[in-house]
Amino acid sequence: MSYCIYVIEDDKNIAELLEIALKSYGYKVCLFDNAEEAIKNINKKKPNLIICDVMLPGIDGIKATTTIRNIDDFKTVPILMLTAKDSEFDKIKGLDSGADDYITKPFSVMEVMARIRAQFRKMEQFKIEDKQDKEEILLGDIRVDKISREVFVNDALIELTFKEYELLRYLLENKNKPLSREDILNNVWGYDYLGETRTVDIHIKTIRRKLLEAEDYIKTVRGIGYKISEK
Repeated sequence: MSYCIYVIEDDKNIAELLEIALKSYGYKVCLFDNAEEAIKNINKKKPNLIICDVMLPGIDGIKATTTIRNIDDFKTVPILMLTAKDSEFDKIKGLDSGADDYITKPFSVMEVMARIRAQFRKMEQFKIEDKQDKEEILLGDIRVDKISREVFVNDALIELTFKEYELLRYLLENKNKPLSREDILNNVWGYDYLGETRTVDIHIKTIRRKLLEAEDYIKTVRGIGYKISEK
């Protein structure tokens, strides 16, 4: 299968660099220098993955991601955000808007390719697992419906992004077990430790906030990472 990847980037040099690299791996590439054009074309040629810069003319990457996530057919399409170096604010906003991962500029092309391949591997893995799983996961006030991929706290629906759902599910399937950030990266994002574990911390932070009164189920294990268990 030849995956189609949208690259939304107004820096011509970065866009061309990504295009060359992606095509060398056999991907089809659609380049856009603004989000408006990408969104306008998204139903004509559906992307399997989107790389979107945060800083764009017109609609920025955060707004673009939110808009794309509100389109039914694109709620689970992986979105990778390109963010400025050390801009945690952009990273948090990007993940909150529905992005699955972020890549900090300046970036390594090899790392970008590794993250893209990991996204596709995890997509295929979860398709297989979802077909096999016909049950719920229960922990205290939290209930996960594996069929609908929905999360409830005290029967109230909690809106999680695709990657937040995967992370919470992974914690629940390993309840009471301390999990390192590296282990979470490898099993949820699908790539080995590349020196960027903050993405795990940021996702945990947003999940805790969304779980409201159930946030205390996710515990920080000092010197290791995280685990989920009863309050």
